[in-house]
Amino acid sequence: MRPKPYILPVIIIAQFACTSPWFAGNTIIDDLALKTGIGNEIVGYIISSVQLGFITGTLFFALFIIADRFSPSKVFMVCALITAAFNFSLLMENISKWPLLIARFGTGFFLAGIYPVGMKIAADYYKHGLGKALGFLVGALVLGTAFPYLINGTSWGDSPEMVIKTTSVFTAIGGVFLFVLVPNGPYRKSSKKLNFAAGPKLFRSNNFKKAAFGYFGHMWELYAFWTYTPFAIKTFNDLSDTNISIPLFTGTVIALGGISCAIGGLASQRYESKKIALIALFISGVCCLFSPFLFTASPYFFIIGWCVWGMAVTADSPQFSNLVANAVSPELKGTGLTIVNSIGFALSIVSIQLLSFLSESIPPTYIFLILALGPIFGLWQLGQKRFIFNTFRNDESTT
Repeated sequence: MRPKPYILPVIIIAQFACTSPWFAGNTIIDDLALKTGIGNEIVGYIISSVQLGFITGTLFFALFIIADRFSPSKVFMVCALITAAFNFSLLMENISKWPLLIARFGTGFFLAGIYPVGMKIAADYYKHGLGKALGFLVGALVLGTAFPYLINGTSWGDSPEMVIKTTSVFTAIGGVFLFVLVPNGPYRKSSKKLNFAAGPKLFRSNNFKKAAFGYFGHMWELYAFWTYTPFAIKTFNDLSDTNISIPLFTGTVIALGGISCAIGGLASQRYESKKIALIALFISGVCCLFSPFLFTASPYFFIIGWCVWGMAVTADSPQFSNLVANAVSPELKGTGLTIVNSIGFALSIVSIQLLSFLSESIPPTYIFLILALGPIFGLWQLGQKRFIFNTFRNDESTT
């Protein structure tokens, strides 16, 4: 059964709109720190609170099998509206430390009902060619992440309130848009019973475990790279006496990752998802190892190198999600995707905090070397012979 042609574009647009609050607070983080009257020592907590909220949310959604027990379109819309409200609350006058951190935590918590649930909705519609659908869908997530930076790099960015207002309105509209136009998919199978052990039991499957571990290696690198790209640009500007726009170039680097996700999705129609993920992980791992040299290169090579890294670091994400989705039964696809997201984002907090520590103890040009551990681990997992055989077999049956 072929889905109606508008289904995937609607999911993509909604995913783009509803994930834009993710980094909205990060783009105006200096203004938020100033608003509390505390200063820069709160910056790390603001960044981590969104990730912690997302991890908590995904654990909650996975434990109670939310996306598989209830209509995923309804879950998506409700979470989008609540996310928009938490994001909009950043505009409160004289906001203090704890309301600010709660607002960012709440944003992250309810994004757990948007990102993995959006992938679940796609899986309910696209039994065949899911790698392509997820390539476009995760690409929309990446563009949504880049959107606040791109706003901040324009004249609109002169007003932090405009960043928050725009992303909040987009999120609310996107959630309603998807609910109205995308009903439950034809391949959806609902879980009738609440089973708290369903998520952890998935790791007994060798296919699921290997796909998940590969994803974890990818996540060790991804969000730390995104979070510290502004830091890298500032470092390069200081070392080379250049004036590259930090918000505009950061948004461009992240947005290019959205394009690479779509390219990888199209390539998955011809090549297996495992191979695409392996190539992307290899390129991003090489970029990690060569990162110190980029800081000593010309501005031209720094920009090109960082853009290549930005494309490689995201291209494998939808293909790992495809492998995870194909490794579980239909009634647990949402739970499988959610629990893998939860653990992956927990690892991203560790890598972000590790980079924060290293930035104060070693030269800033060397801190990105530690991110190579993720691609190395992921490549090792993808190199398992049994996993390669099973992945080839799964791709032949799903593309």
